[in-house]
Amino acid sequence: MFLDSLLTRNPELVDAAADLHRQGVIPPDTYVMDLDAIESNAALLAAEADRLGLALWFVVKQLGRNPELIRAIARHIPKYAAIDAPEARTLHAAGARAGNLGHLVQIPRRSLPEMLAWRPETVTVFDIDNARAVSDEARAQGFVQDVLVRLEGAEGAVYPGQEGGVPLGALDDFAAAVEQLPGVRIAGVTAFPCVLCDPATGTPRPTANFELAVKARELLTSRGYESLKLSAPSATSMASLPLLAEHGATHGEPGHSLTGTTPLHARDAGQPEKPAYVYVTEVAHTLADGRPAVFGGGFYPRAHIGSALLPRTGRRLAVQDAPAENIDYYRLLDAPGSAVAAGDTALLAFRTQIFVTRSTVAVVAGLSSGSPRLTGLYDAQGRAL
Repeated sequence: MFLDSLLTRNPELVDAAADLHRQGVIPPDTYVMDLDAIESNAALLAAEADRLGLALWFVVKQLGRNPELIRAIARHIPKYAAIDAPEARTLHAAGARAGNLGHLVQIPRRSLPEMLAWRPETVTVFDIDNARAVSDEARAQGFVQDVLVRLEGAEGAVYPGQEGGVPLGALDDFAAAVEQLPGVRIAGVTAFPCVLCDPATGTPRPTANFELAVKARELLTSRGYESLKLSAPSATSMASLPLLAEHGATHGEPGHSLTGTTPLHARDAGQPEKPAYVYVTEVAHTLADGRPAVFGGGFYPRAHIGSALLPRTGRRLAVQDAPAENIDYYRLLDAPGSAVAAGDTALLAFRTQIFVTRSTVAVVAGLSSGSPRLTGLYDAQGRAL
């Protein structure tokens, strides 16, 4: 999906990753991350958001929750949105500041004492039970916690496994109930996904969920609330920040744009964010019909993989589709008449969510100055290896 863009915009990363694997420094099934490019992308996003009067909370699940990358991003975007409790702990340990907790995954009840002690800017709540639990713990700690109301998504606009939220029609009653809780106050609204890239062009477009969030804020404003936040996550990038500002959002949540890997980046190599990772694997064996099998572990079901580059020969080989319900022990390449050998390096660039893989993450610094060096190896949850 991103191999052409990567080869055009960041060939130094491709060369460094191939060298690291060829030397045996990194194993197959490794994402090699360009630290310099990720920090540069964060700086671009922060400056553009500031110009437009927007605030940002960064997201790192797709980066493998990596502490080195977290620290680099936080130098420019200090606050994060944590997708779940394990991610929040990694972000907190790396020194970033809590912008939004509880979205996409609610804070487990027994984790509330720990996480509210960090004094997050906001906590997202999906229902009155979660609002009450946050209120009780905040009151026990002696403060009032700002909460964002998660809106129930529009029909057909919610991903399976991400259901939940307050229906727009029930928001008035929900707000009245929250107003009786002494430990929380409504500070804004959010929904997901609020922006998606057009499948044909990659252009970011607002979704029906964004419209719901705008209506929800208007309803709460009519109840007397002022200066309400509206966080509009998904596909936050240099290209979509003006759209967020135009539609009234106050916050964006950059994730894939930090690595230059939104769908728009696959179609437009001129986007400001630079591609910042490459997936490294190797040929494990060859089938009797000549198709090579490469080691898996990091193949994400929504990856949209096109081809693999084999640096030893310079060949680009098509990658065969594989059903998502099967474990990706291997992935097959099309290689009619090609000279492929076991152990050959294979490089791919596709859309991923590293935190749901079993991959290794290698961080490389110094590519921007021509002096690349490996600074660390981590698992997919950000733990040092």
